[in-house]
Amino acid sequence: MPLAESPQSMEKEPEKRPLREIHLAPPESEDSADPFDDGTRQLLRAGSGTLLVGVLAALLTITVFGGIGTQGPHTSTGWMSLIVALMCLPFGLIAFLLGAAKWLRNRHIQRHGARR
Repeated sequence: MPLAESPQSMEKEPEKRPLREIHLAPPESEDSADPFDDGTRQLLRAGSGTLLVGVLAALLTITVFGGIGTQGPHTSTGWMSLIVALMCLPFGLIAFLLGAAKWLRNRHIQRHGARR
């Protein structure tokens, strides 16, 4: 028998298993369906927490970790703290502003009703 016709042990057919469904959100029920539960609270909480960490890291860089000179922080921990601050401040600000905009929109819709 030629080599091309004989199946090798590494060329076995993979087992076919049924795909599992991934559910990222709990199923919606009609009783607990809140039209304003659109992630606003989560955005505000995550954005403010990230922003707070960034401000704290910037303050620690300036005060505790040796300060910042003309060529940057004076210590390795100062550099790490500056990197954390420079990552957290923009991301936290954007997430917080998006959450605040969604909160204002939901508040406007609640006061004036949904116009369609």
